[in-house]
Amino acid sequence: MVKVQHSELLDRFLKYVRMDTRSNEASTTVPSDSKEVDFIANLANELEAIGVQNIRTMADGYLFAEIPSNLNIAVPVIGFIAHVDTADFPSERVNPQIVENYDGHSVIQLNPDYQLDPKQFPNLTHYQGDTLITTDGTTLLGADDKAGVAEIMNMAQFLVQHPAVEHGKIMLAFGPDEEIGTGADHFDVDNFNADFAYTVDGGPLGELEWETFSAAMATVKIQGLNVHPGSAKDTMVNALQVAMDYHAQLPEHDRPEHTTRREGFWHLIKLTGTPEQAQMQYLVRDHDRNQFELRKQKLHTIAEQMNHIFKTSRIQITSKDEYYNMGEILKDNMYPVELASAALKSLAIEPKIEPIRGGTDGSKITFLGLPTPNLFAGGENMHGRYEYISLQVMQKAVDTLLKISELNVLQTREK
Repeated sequence: MVKVQHSELLDRFLKYVRMDTRSNEASTTVPSDSKEVDFIANLANELEAIGVQNIRTMADGYLFAEIPSNLNIAVPVIGFIAHVDTADFPSERVNPQIVENYDGHSVIQLNPDYQLDPKQFPNLTHYQGDTLITTDGTTLLGADDKAGVAEIMNMAQFLVQHPAVEHGKIMLAFGPDEEIGTGADHFDVDNFNADFAYTVDGGPLGELEWETFSAAMATVKIQGLNVHPGSAKDTMVNALQVAMDYHAQLPEHDRPEHTTRREGFWHLIKLTGTPEQAQMQYLVRDHDRNQFELRKQKLHTIAEQMNHIFKTSRIQITSKDEYYNMGEILKDNMYPVELASAALKSLAIEPKIEPIRGGTDGSKITFLGLPTPNLFAGGENMHGRYEYISLQVMQKAVDTLLKISELNVLQTREK
């Protein structure tokens, strides 16, 4: 079953995923890891070799480049954006497996310990006849977002090599640190100088997303009163027990494992401590801004009520907003969404327009002034050993980018 199939897109993708670019949340540098800097430098050289113009690396680590218009009329400038870093899962020595002409029902053995089984991952049945790229079971693959990088690069190469294909000015951006939530904090919208853009950072075929969660990180710090357990009666305040009591007051349903679509949640991601001191970290998520604010307030309200019982401030809450639902902005400028939807339909791809239960760099970039919905890149089971992607879906992503550019010209001429 496992064979090596060569294509320009496949070769480019394999080259990218074999380069470790995992971002580093503990770092204080921008970008957060020198591996990302090296990768971006290699991309700059590759863009120059392709013939893309105005290549420059920005202070925030983003690589910008330009494909000039070949028209005699002005059309809106489109940007295509992907991130180069991968998530917090083993990312060294990625060793992709190529499964040609997958039959849609067989188990794919990754190594003796792990396998991709359609019974566990039913989306595999959608890829009958496709060439799949998988992990070897020891690392992630990195399709999030090396697939988006490869697809944008292939689109750029096609346009440069086919000057007869009409297009307006197209801007390209490749950035660091999306996976740790800081990459787009200082995206230079003015320097990028596009009218709208797309992050090519979505999942399966046809995904077109223009709504995200609004997101915050909240920290709950608890100060206990630790004494010898033999004489603890009516004296001890066990910080770990207080943490459990605190968590129990959040609605049980509003956890990630119980919610879907537009339902928000509190997600406890870390609990550490001793009877003396404890700390919890929560992800707070909701698509509705009012509900988002109420969720953050709920954390404070529980603390206030418990502190009242303790008759002292044993529980302290701090929170930081991370990004907001880009739909709040895009609802007033739907041209990028409508253009992408039309492109998908013209390629006989059914648009899957649903709110993202997460965020993208497009969330922040949209609020910085550049409308930026999210397009599919093709990855499945991202951020882990069971990650895989279809080469045919990747090619359809390239086709979609080219079709968006084409329709942008046609619709401008029709006005």
